[in-house]
Amino acid sequence: MGSLSGWVMIAVTAAGCYALKLAGLSVPAHWLEHPALRRFAALAPVALLAALTAVQTFGHDQALTIDARAAGVAAAAVALLLRAPFLVVVIAAAAVTAGLRLLTG
Repeated sequence: MGSLSGWVMIAVTAAGCYALKLAGLSVPAHWLEHPALRRFAALAPVALLAALTAVQTFGHDQALTIDARAAGVAAAAVALLLRAPFLVVVIAAAAVTAGLRLLTG
């Protein structure tokens, strides 16, 4: 892929993002006050983050994989259950994942 086509793709993506943002700003205010839309707006980011976490933790090339990443997420879950601060949760997950990867080569 040439340099010019790469820049064209970046420009088209930027224009699309701008158009999507503009479309969101032009929605009538009374639509945004609907209870179902408010509930969706509150819950959608949580659902998307959970889905992204599941795919990144258990997926590898179109296959289900249980490896050090799953152990890291489990360590983070345990730290959360123990009400550890967020930084401790992240460090625990990273340490368990890195330690298992070091042990398993």
